[in-house]
Formats: sequence, structure tokens, C-alpha cells
Amino acid sequence: MHHVPPLVSTLTIGLVLAFSLGVLAHRLKLPPLVGYLVAGIVISFAPAVGADQNIANQLSEVGVILLLFGVGLHFSVKDLLSVRAIAIPGAIAQGLVATPLGMALGWALGWNLAAGFIFGLALSVASTVVLLRMLQERRLLETERGKITIGWLIVQDIAMVLALVLLPAITSLFQGDAPPDIVQMTRQVAEVVGKLVVFTLAMLVVGKKLIPALLHYIAHTGSRELFRLAVLSIALGFAFLAAELFGVSLALGAFFAGMVLSESQLSQQAATESLPLRDAFAVLFFVSVGMLFSPAIMIEAPLALLATVAIIIFGKSLAAFAVVRLFGQSTNTGLMISASLAQIGEFSFILASLGLTLGVLPNEARDLIIAGAIISILLNPLLFALLDRYYAWQENANARTDDARPETKDEEAEAKKEATPTREPIPATTLTNHVVLIGHGRVGRFVSKSLLERGIPVYIIEDDSEDAADLNAHGVQALHGNAADPHVIESANLDEARCMLVAIPDAFEGGQVVEQARAINPTLRIVARAHSEAEIDHLAKHGADFVVMGEHEIGKAMLSELSDEERPISDAVTGMATMGPIRGR
Repeated sequence: MHHVPPLVSTLTIGLVLAFSLGVLAHRLKLPPLVGYLVAGIVISFAPAVGADQNIANQLSEVGVILLLFGVGLHFSVKDLLSVRAIAIPGAIAQGLVATPLGMALGWALGWNLAAGFIFGLALSVASTVVLLRMLQERRLLETERGKITIGWLIVQDIAMVLALVLLPAITSLFQGDAPPDIVQMTRQVAEVVGKLVVFTLAMLVVGKKLIPALLHYIAHTGSRELFRLAVLSIALGFAFLAAELFGVSLALGAFFAGMVLSESQLSQQAATESLPLRDAFAVLFFVSVGMLFSPAIMIEAPLALLATVAIIIFGKSLAAFAVVRLFGQSTNTGLMISASLAQIGEFSFILASLGLTLGVLPNEARDLIIAGAIISILLNPLLFALLDRYYAWQENANARTDDARPETKDEEAEAKKEATPTREPIPATTLTNHVVLIGHGRVGRFVSKSLLERGIPVYIIEDDSEDAADLNAHGVQALHGNAADPHVIESANLDEARCMLVAIPDAFEGGQVVEQARAINPTLRIVARAHSEAEIDHLAKHGADFVVMGEHEIGKAMLSELSDEERPISDAVTGMATMGPIRGR
């Protein structure tokens, strides 16, 4: 009988089961990641199926790398520095609250101080994958709150890199062994900090020139296969170099690689090319977490598990909320950041493994950390759902207050800010009888140029921040954002628009845009683009009046150049082609 390699069986079983249970979770109105976690738990109860825990963990690392690389593509050094004043003290303060709480619980369970310290440290650091998934699903990555949260996360990752180096010396101090060599500790800290500084400078100085230049060179080859391979090589290669040469985490290395590439005009295309693999491997992260779960801990130590979850969800979240409010941010900003950080994940598992290796952390502590991670990850989407309900109630309360008493303009603006907690307010355009253009890539640029030359007003929604800023600088109204977001598309004043052109190449996202626009203005004329018959059906189903398939239009243009003698053939074939690329609703 042919033996299936462990890598193949782990990858296949993990993805197939995650897909099946993810669909079931979606049908039950639950986030798909709940299904992914349950898939891991199911696999852990059936080891005979052939899924290997170690291989699953390694595959999930690839997902973390690609996820952080994608975040870096939408981030910049300026964004990172703009939130340092709150992200640095916030991450430190949260750690100073959660770590003592974990130590107190460890003391109550009879552990020594070293075990309690590692346990508390593991509870203080949030999961990169979970946090970014929640921000992406809610389209918060590029908001001020999203930037603060990501900056907070980066500070935590750097702190954990230092902690992993210093833990052996710190735990020996807690255990009352011979005092650690201060000179040796100082040398170790200096070495780690020095490597971090050198790595950062190398990425900002050398990488900023090398990475975009490499990608531009590959783009000019015209090979999409090579371009896709270049993106993956940059993400994985620089993460590997960061870990091997500088002692930086793989995730942090990938983030910096993406951040320096964000300066390139090809960053959006790079993000698109890495998206399928990123999502697939990120799913394996949740499966691997579920595989670690030991249900016995729920029976053997239910109170300890309850206390662990309380520290994760309430203890460190309250600390985060207090810091955010202390720095003058709104209550809603504090709630959103607190909810984002109310879970633990990959670094917590690394700390637990190190504690076991050092012979300090008991097995019970590892099981509590893993169970606490799974429960907090499962509860995290529910926290956001509760926040949504609170925000809706708050908005209704503000509306009732508006009817009850007059307000000054400043008070009204503040009320609106508090009522829209997850994003900054977007002013609507004052253009009328205008064309709304979604996407300003190669197709969008051609369309906007032609419309503007004819004197037709255009309002553009573009996902590339630099492109949007350049358009505004040249007097063209443009908004940086994702048009599938209801708050973004509402800014286009669709009730007064003459039509909307969806020029983005992603038909799935295009369908969301069309659906949002159709809900706002049922009579608006909408034209979209597609690359296949299935995409045509998808866009038409969501409300597009006409869908243009580029390949057919190219064929029609070529046939139109036939000589007069061949014109009958041209007309016949063109008539056949017209049925495919352009369809009415």
C-alpha cells in the first residue's frame, strides 16, 4: 500500500477539515475561524488520520510570515512612528499588569515564582494572527485605531524577542540559584538590541532600495509566475534572514520586508499575489492551535482555567483600555483596542515551550495556556459582536438626544465621532452628475483620463494611498479606501451620480461593491469588468447592469481590423462575442 507522506496528509486533512467545519460555522452564523479551531480539536482526537502536530506548527509559521508581510505592505515607517507615543507605553503597561496577575494565579496554584513569571508573561502577549484577522475582517487596518493596535503588537513582539533571550537568567534568579552574571546579562541584552538596530537600519536603508528594485525588475520580465515567486521569496527570504542573522522573529522580519516594499507602486499587486497562500496557511495556524488542546484540563482544573481566561480577557484588556484613555483617545477607541488584544497565541506557546525546556514550567501551566488561548480566540469574535451592539445602541441614543436638544457644531461632531467607533468619519463628495470610478489601476487610469479630457466630473475610490493622494494633489477628487466598505462607498454621493464604473480586477470584491452601491441607489447604472463567464454571472447577480469581459473586447477589436472582404466574418463573430462580455441585468 502506498504511504502518504506526513506533510501531504497534514496539509490535506487540515485544509479539508477546516474548510468543511468553516462552512458549517458560517451556516451557524459563527466566524469561520471557530470551525478551523474545531477542526484542529477533531484531529487531535483522531491521531490515526495521519496529521502531524509538528508539521502543522511549521506550516502555520508560513501563514504568520505571509500575514505580517501583507500587513507591512499596507503600513509605512511614518505610520509606525506616528503611534509610538501610545503603542510603546501601552504594550509595556499591559505587560506590567498581566504578568503579575499570572504570577498571582501561579502562586495560588502552588508554583514557584519562575513558573508564575513565565505563565504571566505568556498571558500578556496577544496573538498576531487573531488580531490581524479581526482587523482585516472589520477593515480597520488603515484606520488610526488599527495603526495603534499594530504598533502595540510590534512593540510586544520586540519585547518577547528580548524576553526569550533573558528568561534563562531571570528564572534562575527567581529560583534562588546562584545570582546571574550581570556582565553576561548586559552583554546579551546589548547584543540583542544591537542586532535589532542593525536589522532595522539594514531594512530601512538597504532593503528600501533593494526590495522595490528587485520587484520592478521582475515585473518588467512580463512573467506573472516569476512575479508571484518573487513576492513569496521576498516575504519568506527576508523573514528567514531576519531570524538567522539578527535573532529577530520570523513575523517581525516579514513585517519589515512588507513595510519597505509598501513604498513601491507594485505593493498592491504584491499583496494580491500573496493573498491565496496567506489565507490558506493562516487557516493552518488555527488548526494547529486546536490540535494542541487537552480537554482534560477543563475537568482537572476548571477554576484555574476560568481565572486564566479572566486574566486574558479582562485583566490585560482593562490595562489596555486605561492606557488608551490616559492618552486622550475616545472610549470607543479604547474598547476596540482592548477587544483586539483580548486573546493570546503563538508567542505564548513559544514561552510555554521554553519554560518546559528550562524545567521551570509545570505541564499544568502549559495546558492552561493552550486552553486559555483557544477559549479566548473563540470568544474574541463574540466580544466584537457585543461591541457592535453597544455601538448601535450608542448611535440610537445619540439620535434620540439630537431630537431632544439642540447642539453646537463641536458637540455634534464629537457625538458622531463616538457613534462611529471603528473608523474615522468620511466626508461625502459634493459632486453631482458625476461618474464614480472604483479602482485606478491600468483600466481605471485609462477611463479617468478619457472622462476628465471630456470634462466629465469623476470621483475615484482607490485602495492605494499614494495613488489617491496624487490624484487629489492634481485636483481630482479621490478617496483612499475599499469601496466594498459601506462607509467608504457612501462618500461617493451615489444618489446624484450618473453611473458607477467598477474597474478593479477582483470580481469577488467587485460583486460586494456592486451590491453595496445597488442598495444605496437601486436605479444607478453600474458597469463592471470580469475575466470569465463565471465572473460575469457573479457580478450580474449582484446588480451590475453591464459586465465587460476584457478578453472578448480585445477579440472584437482585432476582428474589427479585418478587410472589407472579410467583414461578414467579422460581423458574425463580433455578434457572437457580444453575447458574452456585455450583459444586462
